Amino acid sequence: MSVRAEREVAPVDGDGKFRIEVRDWLAANVTDELRGVGGAGRENEAYPQRLAFTRRLAAAGWTCLAWPAEHGGRGASLARQVIFHEEYARSGAPARVDHIGTTMVGPTLIALGTARQRERFLPRIASVDELWCQGYSEPGAGSDLAAVSTRARLDGGRWVLNGQKVWTSLAHVADWCFVLARTEPVPDGGSRHAGLSYLLVPMRQPGVTVRPIRQLTGDSEFNEVFFDDAYTDRDLVVGEPGQGWRVAMATLGFERGAATVGQQIGFQRDLDELVALARRTGAADDPVIRQRLTRAWIDLSVLRSHTLRTLAGAGQASAPSVVKLMWSRWRQGLGELAMEVLGAAGAAADAGDEEVDRWRRLFLFSRADTIYGGSNEIQRSIVAERVLGLPRGDRR
Repeated sequence: MSVRAEREVAPVDGDGKFRIEVRDWLAANVTDELRGVGGAGRENEAYPQRLAFTRRLAAAGWTCLAWPAEHGGRGASLARQVIFHEEYARSGAPARVDHIGTTMVGPTLIALGTARQRERFLPRIASVDELWCQGYSEPGAGSDLAAVSTRARLDGGRWVLNGQKVWTSLAHVADWCFVLARTEPVPDGGSRHAGLSYLLVPMRQPGVTVRPIRQLTGDSEFNEVFFDDAYTDRDLVVGEPGQGWRVAMATLGFERGAATVGQQIGFQRDLDELVALARRTGAADDPVIRQRLTRAWIDLSVLRSHTLRTLAGAGQASAPSVVKLMWSRWRQGLGELAMEVLGAAGAAADAGDEEVDRWRRLFLFSRADTIYGGSNEIQRSIVAERVLGLPRGDRR
């Protein structure tokens, strides 16, 4: 049903008017040049245009919906956040370049930062004048985040950092990085979670080196980041020094918010297009492929219902881990199914075939879905301990 028809059929409530407002803005601003560009495995695609679009989005007040009004947001309800992300995905609007700032570090500063930190950073995150990346994973500390070896020491009025981070998304375009670093030794017989600090570090300085990692897809949105006597000001630690684990976990909690609903709208579009491809090529005549396409639709419906329950506060504290397990395996399975639908063309078609390249990219990038954002092995351990009550492993 069109927006105009929706208005003529019946009066709409406040949330309905909000949905129409979002649709109208997106219809007026998402051009054919921007539609569908960027996203997982394609973060460098049309980057200048996507940056300009995200700044236009910010100027219209759409980038920080969930933030309180006093910090530059709209204080939108969960329902309206979901509406926005649904409509954004349905419009085919380009992948945003500000998500690490707006959905991760911004909410962290609102909840746990100092007044000075909020005053310094939040306006420039909201306006997309400063972009952020996440300094968590290291060569020897990926899913085992408490094993980070990047160190920071106080030297007068500054923290001095030395170490390496890896798989740092968008570090090559970021102005700032929130870094989990060891600032105190592990206490004898104590937990490795103690002694870590959450630091806000400027990226554009001589002590920071960024090296892109070329992926199977040909893109390089991930990076290695090296800190060699890099620095940040003494007051740019969020929370108390040595208590960074709590802050880091809060950031991960903010990451898994209402935007995941929009992500699933994108999944639905991918599935619809794969079904259409299977019908055109005749692959849908194969009862096994037809059954797998049907199963993918069922599983996606279950994922959406579970996600909405989780966002509403229902279920266990481990529910975000279940969502991560569900969507990562779903999308990985879709990539595998796409290769079966394509058949020989999936391997033999020349580069430059846009349709085949699209599904190849999905298949290749989805190999990482079960690793980044907390590997599936770690998510299963969380569910095992918190839901099933199984013994906790020794992670000291």
